[in-house]
Amino acid sequence: MNVNEHEEPQHQSGDDTQVSTGAPHETSGVPEAAIPELVIISGMSGAGRSTAAKCLEDLGWFVVDNLPPALIPTMVELGARSQGNVARIAVVVDVRGRRFFDNLRESLADLESKHVTRRIVFLESSDEALVRRFESVRRPHPLQGDGRIVDGIDAERELLRELRGDADLVIDTSSLNVHELRAKMDAQFAGEEEPELRATVMSFGFKYGLPVDADLVADMRFLPNPHWVPELRPFTGLNEEVSAYVFNQPGAKEFLDRYAELLRLIAAGYRREGKRYVTIAIGCTGGKHRSVATSEKLAARLAAEGVETVVVHRDMGRE
Repeated sequence: MNVNEHEEPQHQSGDDTQVSTGAPHETSGVPEAAIPELVIISGMSGAGRSTAAKCLEDLGWFVVDNLPPALIPTMVELGARSQGNVARIAVVVDVRGRRFFDNLRESLADLESKHVTRRIVFLESSDEALVRRFESVRRPHPLQGDGRIVDGIDAERELLRELRGDADLVIDTSSLNVHELRAKMDAQFAGEEEPELRATVMSFGFKYGLPVDADLVADMRFLPNPHWVPELRPFTGLNEEVSAYVFNQPGAKEFLDRYAELLRLIAAGYRREGKRYVTIAIGCTGGKHRSVATSEKLAARLAAEGVETVVVHRDMGRE
């Protein structure tokens, strides 16, 4: 991903967001329907937070960049008193306001007690991609101090570790350009109605590494590889002959049935916990045959059960 197209890494600029704190934090007396929907955008510096925020802004969200976490409940309160003019708020929280960052968990607990619908979007990227982006714009990482860029990245990962674990949606931008990131944000937020659960089913090749944004990973390498069948080798798992070969193998259909049953159990738990997004990664050696065929079948099962599902074949065509 070209950082100049995606997001310029940002230096520490202080906490210069101007927000009136005159309104009380309590939402008592405000109808619950008037409380704005809230999205918190965070993640690694250089991973695309600004692009994600701009996408939501284009979709009609009220976006506040670099808001100190302690002021998030105040912003929600102001939105609740806007008589419906501010129905959806997106807040970018990052290490530029790191002296306020410890207040984030307290603010999230405050929002939960007031029944505010909030989601956390975390932008992730590999160390190699982040270093390349910072070097391309010749800017220091906001946490590197007198050290190297990788030192700043390591410090930021540690600071954000807990927040990443709490995220509802993790997007790995390592290989995405600005248009692909916007497409992912649009897929999650552009719908008129908010579904109960959205699933991304992603095929991948283990030889290219695990997807860092996967919530669940399944390994299809227990099935024979169509790569070793000469007439199937040139095709992918999207081909009917390859799919038929994969699912005629012992254990293939049983795996699909049992994994779909397991996902029903997990999905019910996600809904109870308020998690709206899940990324299910299905892997094989090269991400071309078995994982692709299984991803397509699994996505069709999920869609038939009312789960809004997107299929992504990360490594197909990469060989």
